Amino acid sequence: MGGLDDRELETGDEYALSAAADRTRFTLHNKADGMIAELRDDDAARFLKDYDEMKLQYPDWNADKLLAQLWDQGGYGWLAQQEE
Repeated sequence: MGGLDDRELETGDEYALSAAADRTRFTLHNKADGMIAELRDDDAARFLKDYDEMKLQYPDWNADKLLAQLWDQGGYGWLAQQEE
């Protein structure tokens, strides 16, 4: 899944987010469900836009709340696969 150059951006008890250094690839991990969404190309560009907008709109949200919102309401959970 993720590459060696990935950097963790957010981490909580239930979710974690990492990204390639150039932010062209994101890995959104739902720890509770053991699911991972690997976001590339157009999905990664859309995710980055949504992520940045949510960070600005809700600066006080913790990692779990922010990433759960993106997972559920943003629809990125639909792109997830079972963790290996």
